[in-house]
Amino acid sequence: MTAARRQRKSRRALHALAALALCGICVHAGRLEAGTDDRLVVNPATGLAISGVDPVAYFTDRKPRFGRPDMELSREGAVWRFRNEGNRAAFADNPDVYRPRFGGYDPVAIARGTSVPGHPFVWAVTGGRLYLFYDEAARTAFLADPDRVIAAAERQWPDVARTIGR
Repeated sequence: MTAARRQRKSRRALHALAALALCGICVHAGRLEAGTDDRLVVNPATGLAISGVDPVAYFTDRKPRFGRPDMELSREGAVWRFRNEGNRAAFADNPDVYRPRFGGYDPVAIARGTSVPGHPFVWAVTGGRLYLFYDEAARTAFLADPDRVIAAAERQWPDVARTIGR
């Protein structure tokens, strides 16, 4: 290979690396602006958020109901399942309304400074938001004073979220 050809090839590689770095910066900046719920409980084997339970069903049916594999939507690095097209459309239009608060992590644990994934069948809707809990004891503690637990979890969440996935 001639010296001129090696130089052109190395310039192309340098430009490609610069473009990749710029893309990485843009993606990282977007995640920083995503808000306090940017960490999400996802099954690493399936990629499903909240174990495939339809997040809109908590509000429409007032209970957790599994979504259908043919009614999926990929968002936030996860696959969300829905029972019908209406629920999928509602989530697509307003995901912050329907996705579990704190990404599906138990707010009682977060208030204590730790992350524990919530279970989709131990839940509560309070203040128009969905919360998932590790167990019934955590749910009971939350329901005894939800405003206090939410406020404490909101204070702890930035620090807790930084430790998730490490």
